[in-house]
Amino acid sequence: MKHTGVGGFRDRYGPWALIAGASEGLGEAFARQAAARGLDVVLVARRGEVLARVAGEIAVAHGVRTRVVVADLAEAGCAARIGAAVADLEVGLLVHNAALSVPGPFLDTPAEAHASAVAVNCASQVALVHAFAGPMRARGRGGVVIVSSLSGFYGSGDLATYAATKAFGATLAEGLWFELGPAGVDVVATCAGATLTPGYARRAPEDLPRLAPAPMAPDAVADDALRALGRGPRTIPGRGNRLASFILRAFVPRRRAIGMMSAAGRAVFEAERRADDAV
Repeated sequence: MKHTGVGGFRDRYGPWALIAGASEGLGEAFARQAAARGLDVVLVARRGEVLARVAGEIAVAHGVRTRVVVADLAEAGCAARIGAAVADLEVGLLVHNAALSVPGPFLDTPAEAHASAVAVNCASQVALVHAFAGPMRARGRGGVVIVSSLSGFYGSGDLATYAATKAFGATLAEGLWFELGPAGVDVVATCAGATLTPGYARRAPEDLPRLAPAPMAPDAVADDALRALGRGPRTIPGRGNRLASFILRAFVPRRRAIGMMSAAGRAVFEAERRADDAV
């Protein structure tokens, strides 16, 4: 279902948006974009002081109400605690942006680190959507955005768990799009490429892999995702990302594509290791 204008967006997805992973980068961009569309915003992440600063800036800039919920999405029961903290609010838009990346060779990384990534990227996603999409369905309106990644289209050495969790999110969104759409709840996965977040800046490879488009600004990615609500189960932001994805799927054998994605994963791992060595 298409929506036009600030009023139409608020009527469809308001009055409150809840952004999981909202302290910086893409999550912060989603919070600002939602507020610019007239939604009040709940910001969820681990760092309370940072969230409070961002929430204050959004309130001043857009004249909306904000609320901060400090939560670690790796912890069991986080969705219930978040739900209790906003039980008095009508959440019409849920954005699950929180993600934990575990770069490096799979077997050289502790199993606990992989489990934490699955907890944040998958388990909390399921729990939060289950908690907030139910009331949306009962009201007959609402929206869910799941932040996936182009890395979820293929396996990726040195980012194996991260890529797998991103595939999970995109596939989950497709199933929910089919189930919840007839009830008036729009669901979309945004399959973003490289995005100029603080996390990306900390581990950006010195040379972009072959076919890799230039990184996008977080605001552009968030804007694309919110515009895509009601228009299909997936969106790939940016012409360069869409072109690269098409070329890989149409012309590159899967085995070679996995090799290309793995080269990108190794570049991320090496960049992060250099950053750690420099500290």
